[in-house]
Amino acid sequence: MNPQASSESESTDNEASPLTELGTEYQNSIELLRNRFRIDYKVDEITMVFFREYGSAPVVLVRPDGSKIFQSQVEGDDIFWYDADTYDMISIKNPVPGPWQAVGRILPGSRVMVLSDIQLHADKLPSIIFSGEILKSTAYLTNDGKPIDYNEFRDVVELTIELISTNNPNYDNFGANDQLIATFEDNGRGMDEAPLDGTFTGQFNLSVPPGEWKPIFRVTTPMFTREQENPPILLYPNPIKLDVELDGGGDRYHKLLIDTDRELVDIESLLIDGKIRFPNGDMQNFSLTEPSNDVREHLIVAYEEGVFRVKLTAYGTTSEGRDFILDVPEYTFLAEAPEPEVVDPMLEETPTADDGQTAVPDTSMDLDSDIGIADSTAEPEVSDEMDDSTIMMLIIGVNGTIVVIGLLVVTGVMVKRKMARKKSLSPSTPPASAEGAGDEKKRGSMLSKLIGMFKKSG
Repeated sequence: MNPQASSESESTDNEASPLTELGTEYQNSIELLRNRFRIDYKVDEITMVFFREYGSAPVVLVRPDGSKIFQSQVEGDDIFWYDADTYDMISIKNPVPGPWQAVGRILPGSRVMVLSDIQLHADKLPSIIFSGEILKSTAYLTNDGKPIDYNEFRDVVELTIELISTNNPNYDNFGANDQLIATFEDNGRGMDEAPLDGTFTGQFNLSVPPGEWKPIFRVTTPMFTREQENPPILLYPNPIKLDVELDGGGDRYHKLLIDTDRELVDIESLLIDGKIRFPNGDMQNFSLTEPSNDVREHLIVAYEEGVFRVKLTAYGTTSEGRDFILDVPEYTFLAEAPEPEVVDPMLEETPTADDGQTAVPDTSMDLDSDIGIADSTAEPEVSDEMDDSTIMMLIIGVNGTIVVIGLLVVTGVMVKRKMARKKSLSPSTPPASAEGAGDEKKRGSMLSKLIGMFKKSG
């Protein structure tokens, strides 16, 4: 797409140009003669850009013989036409030499741009660069070796940097996909300092695997793409190292430890801006800004168990003296609830005396006796067996007591009956009446039933 010959008239710097404006400034200010230009007769192919008012119709090209070229009527392989809201980009193969004219609502002060050799000149990437780093880089464009100072041209091109893995098996990015890491803008947003100043700014967010990468600088237009391949760079792993000591900060506090790879980062320059998400979803922000050569520490309240999440942004200086901003991958740790203490239930029961006071254990017991040894080594299962046996003894004791009481009652009745018989046989004692005899029979019958009941229960 580069012009092959110089124009008929040389410019003041004696450099070749395939296109020359016609007429004086006064003549070109007349509406009829605006945007007139001449194409050199030795040009094989030319690409031109016409800037016009936003939303206006595409321009119309007029050949030297007066014939017109409309965007809607372009056919064949000799003319390529791309129209946007603010410009037309037209590429013509073997154009007719001579004076041409563009008719349309072209911007005041605009001029025809001939694209010959567009290049992107970006800042060199640093030698120490980290995975996860947020990096700023500036660049500018040239056309045929000259800086492009026409602001509207920023809408014509797209400037990007892409990383392509070298597929070195010794690094983590072996077999990784291509990564688009930055798009350059000149709009005054993000890290771009001023809009439309001709300086394009790219913000890199290197959230890509560490390893060996090949940077590709790319300039893309609707008609063509230019690429510039730079030597491979080494993307170092994230240098921030995180660890935690559970309950390491005293009662109910975990201790977060933050260190770095001291061969690559100046530890004294390290600043931390962090955020902690607790297991219940609560958030806590914190900052560590005191310069020190020691490991940074931060205490985290440990009021509940679960997963804690820590997200950090680190600021520091590399060992080469370059300032950096680093997005540290999220760090998580699990805080578990303490296991409950197992206590022997037999040890928890403290014997009490009859008066309600705590009884003092008898230390005079022979420790070598079988009973003492059994009590001191008894397991919970053994104590359960002893409880069952105690219950059985109580049942037997109750039943035995009932039997003894029954025997006493029977014995007492029999003694009374014997005494009654002796009285009846005595001559001084009158004979018992019939009513008394009946009562004696009733008592004997009741006694027999009671004796029978005790026998059954026994």
